Amino acid sequence: MRTADPKIMNPWRLSIAPMMDWTDRHCRYFHRLLTKRTRLYTEMVTSGALLHGDVPRHLDFNDEEHPVALQLGGSEPQDLAHCARLAQQWGYDEVNLNCGCPSERVQRGAFGACLMAEPQLVADCVRAMRDAVTIPVTVKHRIGIDRNENYEFARDFIGSVAEAGCEVFIVHARNAWLKGLSPKENREVPPLRYETVHRLKRDFPALTIVLNGGVETPAQMADQLAQVDGVMVGREAYHNPWTMADWDERFFGAEPTPRDRSEIEARMIAYMECEVAAGVPWSRVVRHMLGLRNGLPGSRHWRQVWSDHRLKGEPPATVAALASAPRL
Repeated sequence: MRTADPKIMNPWRLSIAPMMDWTDRHCRYFHRLLTKRTRLYTEMVTSGALLHGDVPRHLDFNDEEHPVALQLGGSEPQDLAHCARLAQQWGYDEVNLNCGCPSERVQRGAFGACLMAEPQLVADCVRAMRDAVTIPVTVKHRIGIDRNENYEFARDFIGSVAEAGCEVFIVHARNAWLKGLSPKENREVPPLRYETVHRLKRDFPALTIVLNGGVETPAQMADQLAQVDGVMVGREAYHNPWTMADWDERFFGAEPTPRDRSEIEARMIAYMECEVAAGVPWSRVVRHMLGLRNGLPGSRHWRQVWSDHRLKGEPPATVAALASAPRL
């Protein structure tokens, strides 16, 4: 490590967003091959799934994933406290409460973004979880709900939840429109308002404020890190994963680590072989690395071979050889 700058040592300086159907344990293992320091998040897991479902299926992860956080969805303090205890027992480094998802299914469960309208309930949830565990309890939320763009709404929400002991807030810099937009549209249509997040940091200097939403390039990341404590990147990291390859050096002061995409692919093939031996089809794994060769000659052919359902019965090494072979 080149420096002990406290900003660089901040655990939330860079993170990958929790993304449903995407950031499963296979995806996180792949991302960890590209960056050792960036914080990783699970897909949202509902409290009901842990209370009544297959706990190992939802919580198992690879030791290589650290630092890794479990994101929970729920609104019942004692249920969330129980789930937080499970997270700590399983070895997670953080438990995060989802107060930002706008989907109608989540709204029917009375959690996600609609919780922003009930800051005291969120505070009760945070307090119950903090009483149950010693790992950090954090909150991810929007800057507002529906068309309410009053700054005071976000400020008062953070103020109330901070009184319950939450010290880290991951702020998606868009409102959540609870009616009329799909989850995908909610990531694109409500305007980004970065200044609101910057203002929150100015008003709560003692809290860790992480900005999420629309940040894609290293230059944009650096610009935001000059104004807030951390940046959370979502779909850009998933679709163009090689962008993460120099984050440790660029943003955490780590020594340069020479690597190439073929090395990363080889390590993923070894991982897939282990998963196949454990009964997991390699197709569940490989889908997360299909962006690895974006921008390189032959990348389309490479993706097509790895995506060919007719090859799913072949060993990963065999498919890799076909994907890398020059087209005739």
